[in-house]
Amino acid sequence: MVLVHIRSVLPSLPPAERRIAQAILADPVAVAGWPVTRLAAFCDTSTTSVVRLCRRLGYTRHQDLRLDLTRESARETLVSAAPSAVSGDIDQEDTLTDIVAKVARNEALAISDTASALDVDALGRAVAAVSAARRIDVFGVGASAFVGLDLQQKLIRIGRTALTWPDSHSAWTSATLLDSGCVAIGISHTGQTADTLRFLSLAAAAGATTVAISNHAGAPVAEAADIALTTAARETRLRPGALGSRIAQLMVIDCLFTGVAQASYGQSIDALRQTYAAVHGDDPTP
Repeated sequence: MVLVHIRSVLPSLPPAERRIAQAILADPVAVAGWPVTRLAAFCDTSTTSVVRLCRRLGYTRHQDLRLDLTRESARETLVSAAPSAVSGDIDQEDTLTDIVAKVARNEALAISDTASALDVDALGRAVAAVSAARRIDVFGVGASAFVGLDLQQKLIRIGRTALTWPDSHSAWTSATLLDSGCVAIGISHTGQTADTLRFLSLAAAAGATTVAISNHAGAPVAEAADIALTTAARETRLRPGALGSRIAQLMVIDCLFTGVAQASYGQSIDALRQTYAAVHGDDPTP
């Protein structure tokens, strides 16, 4: 999926290639019809930069990239099932009806893209690690912290010992006390959050298995972790990474939790029944 791949590598691209990538993401349908010279001129760069970006994305010919852009744009149209009038970024003139349609479209595509981009083998390793762990520490900053809290609550519901931390210092001190029987999960949309990177580094030094959830392949937190899970969130001017990342991260969290629950199905069902009964005042015995 070329558009997902471009979004993933965008932060690491050189300036000239980044301008080309941003032009592609802004209007993939139009760019798919441009020859290499027009794309280079539009981005105020050279044809060499266009060729370099193509090769970085795995294409030997520019026309192959154009073909995939056409296919991918058609796929996004089918997935979103939204008319072109309400596609794209949120504008100042949009009505509330337009806003609802655009937010729904972007979130549906974020889930679809993340499902396609998620490395199932890596997810399987994460499920196995969390299933075997005697303790799971989860840490994120800002919006990622709320996603971490969601994972903690889910894991607790099935009898797992899971902790989240309200600030960096608490997370770091906890990370230093982990061991090989523990898992540390760091969540960062950009993959560059320094506090989250330090949390994973300290946990790794203590012997814990580390898992990173980020939106960019090759990001520092992903490189620092034993297991990297990548989302494919979309950003707009009024819904930047702190908001746009949430739906994609929650999808990965749900997949991870469901895999862990399935791995000990009977135990998880019993735990869910007991915790439900505690909240609703029912008798937990079958």
